[in-house]
Amino acid sequence: MSGLLVVEDDIQLNKALSLTLRSRGYQVASVTIAGQCLVEILRLEPDVIIMDLGLPDMDGIELIRAVRAGSSVPIVVLSARRDQTDKVQALDAGADDYLTKPFGIEELLARIRAAQRRAGAPASDHVIATAHFTVDLGRKQVHDNDGDEIHLTPTEWGVLEALVRADGLLVSGTDLLRDVWGSHYESQSNYLRVYLAQLRRKLEPEPSRPRYFMTAAGLGYRFDATGSTAQ
Repeated sequence: MSGLLVVEDDIQLNKALSLTLRSRGYQVASVTIAGQCLVEILRLEPDVIIMDLGLPDMDGIELIRAVRAGSSVPIVVLSARRDQTDKVQALDAGADDYLTKPFGIEELLARIRAAQRRAGAPASDHVIATAHFTVDLGRKQVHDNDGDEIHLTPTEWGVLEALVRADGLLVSGTDLLRDVWGSHYESQSNYLRVYLAQLRRKLEPEPSRPRYFMTAAGLGYRFDATGSTAQ
């Protein structure tokens, strides 16, 4: 199970959120003030922090900066502040994602999973070799079997990296859009069709019959490093 740290000063919401997350298989610790958060990060080393901004002893933006001074743990902000300025400040301070209250638990869970994928990715020097190309996550490069680099645009690399780091698991279109383009692009499914087609043209031996970049209609996308699946 994965460990989450909930930082929320509303006692009832804190309890309800913690119980819900535990029911979904997570180990959850919860605190109500920023000072406790900083202590628990050192003690527990959580996988993800779910943080409110309206804390009694420290503003959430300052808490994000304090956390970032000593930790790279993913931070998902859960706040009633809807102003664009607050979102920008939180993200600039080091938050990984921002969700406004009221929120849907399924959306929160999806954002937690996305944060975990980014944080729990393979080591930076991890290399994935297929029968037709090699993906070097550390160098952010792709090479063909002759060792020549295959040029990808930054967005193409973003899609490729998100799929490769999922380690064979299905990534929903919404999660992929959020990971690569941001939360404001979650409905732009046409982006995925365009960029998956571009990746297939560059990396698949037969783009019309993909072996590595698989689509599960209505569900999402998956990278199969073995190239054994046909559709």
